[in-house]
Amino acid sequence: MIVVVGLSYRTAPVEVRERLAAGADALPVVLARLAARTELAEVLFLSTCNRVEVFGLVHPATSARGDDRVEAALRAIREELARQAGAGSGDDLAAYLYDKRGDQAIEHVFRVAASLDSMVLGEPQILGQVKDAYEAAVAAGALKGTLSRCVSRAFTVAKRVRTETAIGTGTVSISSVAVDLAGRIFGGLSDHAVLLLGAGEMAEAAARSLGEGASALRICNRSFDRAAALARDLHAAAVPWDGLEAELVQADVVVASTASNAYVVTRDMVRRAMKQRKGRTLFFVDIAVPRNVEPSVHTIDNVYVFNVDDLEQEVARGMKARQSEVGAAEKIVAEELARFLAWTRGLEVQPTVVAMRAKARAVLFSELERSLAGRLKHLADGDRAALEQMLESAVGKLLHTPTTRLKERAADGEDARELAAAVRFLFDLQELGGPPRSEEDPLESESDERLPN
Repeated sequence: MIVVVGLSYRTAPVEVRERLAAGADALPVVLARLAARTELAEVLFLSTCNRVEVFGLVHPATSARGDDRVEAALRAIREELARQAGAGSGDDLAAYLYDKRGDQAIEHVFRVAASLDSMVLGEPQILGQVKDAYEAAVAAGALKGTLSRCVSRAFTVAKRVRTETAIGTGTVSISSVAVDLAGRIFGGLSDHAVLLLGAGEMAEAAARSLGEGASALRICNRSFDRAAALARDLHAAAVPWDGLEAELVQADVVVASTASNAYVVTRDMVRRAMKQRKGRTLFFVDIAVPRNVEPSVHTIDNVYVFNVDDLEQEVARGMKARQSEVGAAEKIVAEELARFLAWTRGLEVQPTVVAMRAKARAVLFSELERSLAGRLKHLADGDRAALEQMLESAVGKLLHTPTTRLKERAADGEDARELAAAVRFLFDLQELGGPPRSEEDPLESESDERLPN
């Protein structure tokens, strides 16, 4: 069973989310800890500015019963999230965490990838973030079977939503909302200087949202080469990291989006800059998680700080056009969910099908070998091969109907377990482990295409 445990902008404020966030450096460690939990067979860790979630596959080989295995897996994830947050136990985060299991968990994965659960409905960044999390989990050996197929299928769902609906209409994103907010506060940015703190994906999106709107755009990043490359592309100016405090004296708007785990802009730094600004207003939009700007900066006179949670009301202003597309997008999710569930239910009966075919084949070929060693030992090699081919064909034809009906019952959502148990009893089967994908896999005919970042 697939499960999800996490928190998002809907359930936890930014000061809680940032405690669990894991950047590129910390991600392998977090994945290793999760993958080491015996309660989990597969795992993926997703960390964005608006959510931290763990997707997991309950390990089927533990000695506990089904429901107990699920609860143990959920508890294991909560404990690792608490460890990541520096909390004493999973209970310390209980007020903020949600969990989903089975069909609801799969649906949640699909909706997240399709940006139906994002603060900014239809925003494209989340798919790239899910893709990055997927690739990190695969590289760590934490994703390899059913959960891997689920997340891969989520990429197909996202592509369908983006191409078959207008949910991505317009340019609404956290970055563009931040820029719009700054423009409204200042009555436009044509006479104001903007400092972009960071040069990653979110920062670049903010810079492109600015376009030619700001009178001056300067980019400050730990890697000057990265800042210079982005500056050249946007006809802006790159400034060295150690010049940040001096830049605060000149800027009117600072859009902060670095991957730092510590505050980049501190209260003392801003107080010193404000003494030189002679009362001019300084406006920060902090779209990073963990936050880049120390929260107490907001208490300084003529300094205003907005973080990602503060932008939620601003986001609502641009969502009306996209809301009308939600129904069509949810219909796509429902269709793809039904297809995936049919595939997973087919997996439940696959070991029985494999065992039934294996036993029938073993019995028939044993009799053939006995005959070829006795009355039919005079047959030439060609005739022996023809008999073997005839038996292979007979096994396929004889078991085609029971195989098809067993899979159909499973795919239709009916309880095929009793029927599979009856087959095992009647044929006295010892189940074999079925392959992860069968030739009749309903998902196998389509490639799981992924969108670019």
